[in-house]
Amino acid sequence: MKLASLPDGSNRDGRLVIVTDDLTTCRPIEGLSMIAMLDAAMPPDRVAARAGPPQPFDPASALAPLPRAAQFLDGSAYVNHVDLVRRARGAEMPARFWTDPLMYQGASQFLAPHAPITGDPAWGLDLEAEIAVITADVPQGVTPDDGAAAIRLVMLLNDISLRHLIPDELSKGFGFVQSKPLSACSPVAVTPDALPGWDGRKLHGALKVDLGGQPFGRADAGRDMTFDFGQLVAHAAHTRPLAAGTVIGSGTVSNRGGDGSGDPVARGGCGYSCIAEQRMVETIRDGAPATPFLHPGDRIRIWMEDATGQSIFGAIEQTVAAWP
Repeated sequence: MKLASLPDGSNRDGRLVIVTDDLTTCRPIEGLSMIAMLDAAMPPDRVAARAGPPQPFDPASALAPLPRAAQFLDGSAYVNHVDLVRRARGAEMPARFWTDPLMYQGASQFLAPHAPITGDPAWGLDLEAEIAVITADVPQGVTPDDGAAAIRLVMLLNDISLRHLIPDELSKGFGFVQSKPLSACSPVAVTPDALPGWDGRKLHGALKVDLGGQPFGRADAGRDMTFDFGQLVAHAAHTRPLAAGTVIGSGTVSNRGGDGSGDPVARGGCGYSCIAEQRMVETIRDGAPATPFLHPGDRIRIWMEDATGQSIFGAIEQTVAAWP
């Protein structure tokens, strides 16, 4: 089942709709938001039984599937990405990074898939294309298997980062706040049983990123994922329960190349899911980064396709807005 949230007057959580596989038609569920559905633990058949008549669906008019989540926890499951960060600055990778996931707690509000990216270019505006899951209630101390079983929906995420603010903020030893503004989500979230490429713990397939209309990233989300979503859910719930409607992100999707650093799409590689990673590769290979971060007018597109070329989640399509 594919689900989305449409604007619903003053209800900031939106109105839940069931979307057809081709993303052209939807059936509204009157009086029900996605967070209310998750809170009530409503199974798909009960949701479908409340659906109204079909109407056109425009992904550009959708809110984030879950405009306000119980919480947002973002991992760094592709440790190759972390390795490149440290290699680019000549730092050694701690061995425990391969066995203990990195995770931070972000803002629990989400931007619509076509919302502009706002911020001062001097902050180092960057995209981060990710896979994210939405959970049911998760008890404290679950196993990775039970964590995987608690996943109710899967979607795409653009975890916007302000790269030039990160070093100073992390130097305080107290985590991200200002350097991690609101993230944007795909128009549609999909139940695991209806998701091509989902193996119960990972989503396999190319996560496509275009920057300025040109291919930028084509990394396989199921490859080189050191920690799967069952492990990420269990890590998040190690010392506390998770409420229904918790969003957990994968972190930047990253594939290893022959030397671990990978190549741009234009050179036959899988490219990158964030600008920072390309800059890291440039630093490792050439001694300095060459690719700039985002500036006003830059356009990004993030999406995935099934085997027939049909978009699975719809696309995150954002433009960087002018900054006063």
